Amino acid sequence: MSVSPDDAKMIAENATQSVESAKMFAAAISMGLGAIGPGLGIGILASKALEAIGRNPEAAPKIQTVMILAIAFTEAIAIYALVVALIIKFV
Repeated sequence: MSVSPDDAKMIAENATQSVESAKMFAAAISMGLGAIGPGLGIGILASKALEAIGRNPEAAPKIQTVMILAIAFTEAIAIYALVVALIIKFV
């Protein structure tokens, strides 16, 4: 059974579209799952910081400084997920 050149071209285009679709899906999943952890982490962090400030208002500046530092580290994880998603999409 022989394949005509037009059929071969259509098969190649479909394969390319399938690979691109898989890349987009993988990038979306990696970013989505990579954002869940930092989102939960920042929510818990802010909750505990506000609770600590409510218990000891005099320590608010120290608590706020540590909270902002911890949020920055937590956001770094989301940035890593973004980098992985971009690598999956464009490489």
